[in-house]
Amino acid sequence: MSTKEAERISSAQQTLDILFEMSQLLNTQLDKETLATCVGMIENGVNPEALAAVIQELRRESVALTAQSAATSPAEK
Repeated sequence: MSTKEAERISSAQQTLDILFEMSQLLNTQLDKETLATCVGMIENGVNPEALAAVIQELRRESVALTAQSAATSPAEK
């Protein structure tokens, strides 16, 4: 690996670390891997607002499914 490539990777990692710290301060509940995926998607042209809306909708669906599962689990026993 060339020095230039190593510097680019180091810079990208530092940037991701800073973004992750900001994410934690803003209580986004995104782990580092998910944040990196989102950044990559945005860099490839995904609309950030649309991505945020999708993440929010997925979280709502997850909560609803968890609540539904909890409501039906006792009846099945």
